Amino acid sequence: MPFDPAVFADALAALPKLPFDTAALAYALPALPIWLSYWARHRAIERKSHTILEDARDAGLTEPNSLHPVIDTAKCIGCSACVLACPEGDVLGLLEGKATLIDPTRCIGHGACQQACPADALSLVFGTATRGIDIPFVSPDFETNVPGIYLAGEIGGMGLIRNAVKQGTEAVDAIAAANEADDAHDMLDLMIVGAGPAGIAASLRAMELGLRFETVEQDSLGGTVAHFPRNKLIMTAPVKLPIFGELRFREIRKEALLGIWQDVIERTGLHIRCNEKVVDVTPGNRGFTVRTANGVYRARRVLLAIGRRGTPRKLGVPGEERSNVVYRLTDPAQYAGRRVLIVGGGDSAIEAAVALADQPGTQVTLSYRRDAFNRTRRQNRDAIAAAAAAGLVTLYLQSSVEEVRHGAISLRHHAELFDLPNDDVIVCAGGELSTGLLQSMGIRVERRFGTASPAIAIDPVNATKEANLQAA
Repeated sequence: MPFDPAVFADALAALPKLPFDTAALAYALPALPIWLSYWARHRAIERKSHTILEDARDAGLTEPNSLHPVIDTAKCIGCSACVLACPEGDVLGLLEGKATLIDPTRCIGHGACQQACPADALSLVFGTATRGIDIPFVSPDFETNVPGIYLAGEIGGMGLIRNAVKQGTEAVDAIAAANEADDAHDMLDLMIVGAGPAGIAASLRAMELGLRFETVEQDSLGGTVAHFPRNKLIMTAPVKLPIFGELRFREIRKEALLGIWQDVIERTGLHIRCNEKVVDVTPGNRGFTVRTANGVYRARRVLLAIGRRGTPRKLGVPGEERSNVVYRLTDPAQYAGRRVLIVGGGDSAIEAAVALADQPGTQVTLSYRRDAFNRTRRQNRDAIAAAAAAGLVTLYLQSSVEEVRHGAISLRHHAELFDLPNDDVIVCAGGELSTGLLQSMGIRVERRFGTASPAIAIDPVNATKEANLQAA
């Protein structure tokens, strides 16, 4: 840390005023540099924490999206161990000598902070006193209030890779123990919905146990990870997959992780039905009827290993079903030289527009229904303003897409309706959570206001990272 005369002067002023004692001074002097370094580091953390907290408040980003720590200030000793342990960086800080959640929306529930705290001052909870989070009810063996339907992974509020794999494996163990012997060949032992880490682990465990099962995924292999931006860095802890063995990586890029999942599928012979969305699950005499976009299945048990991001929110306009309309940006380079419309006004929409503006020859337009960018980070607001001023992005605030056609879109801006030449549309409007699907099955969804789940044990792991959960 660079020498700061002001910090040094403050530190000297803060030293206790003791009677002069030559012997005591001789003992104290060797420790003085250590004490000053420790004190200066904490002062620097506090100054940075104030700046980050003010930026979050200015952007309106003050409520955590999922599992997050609550600090008991009476127990907190201000050692900053939790601050340094967070893999996301600058989520926690020090204010007035106490740990504080300074950038709440970036917290994704690692739990590394809780493990690092030597004073047991942190607890992990869902929701806050002012903003509830919907969490489905599950028993300790992952069964919902609907007998025979189980949950594992991100949908239960625990989105970390290690937790998801562990829960997927243990849920199938519980299902196998509950299955009755039955020779009926017209019914599966288990239907697994979702092919993220929890779904893959559950499928491998079902294969290992010899269960008759099918796994369907509404999108592509990898679940939430598949939606991450290109080259997104992911960190986790070693985790053991049934049949396949241990995955020992701690830091890996999105593409490499998806490659590992594909390798797991190929080496184990696991079959997953991708691009097959579940429409509904209804109970029957001996099990459930699961209807998907592609067919109908009957199963004794159902395991939902789906993400919290749910289904992308759509525009609901003519032409949206065209192949050039997508709901996430994965690789900006593929849009080089094309005319692209971004729809949305959150951080993900702005980041997509700025990333595309860097591509050679790309014409970028951003449409947002409101008159200003709300709940977005200051650096993103500054970045989009700079891109617009430089002519790299065309902004249409208070606008809406009316129709998507071949080679153009109809855009309403204020009272005017006009056609805009266009090759691709990227909708960054967030997602519709799976709450409706769960409730249609009869699953009880509880809104938590700053409380932990009584059923699923939290398994925090140092340096565990899952980017995401967030929708736009």
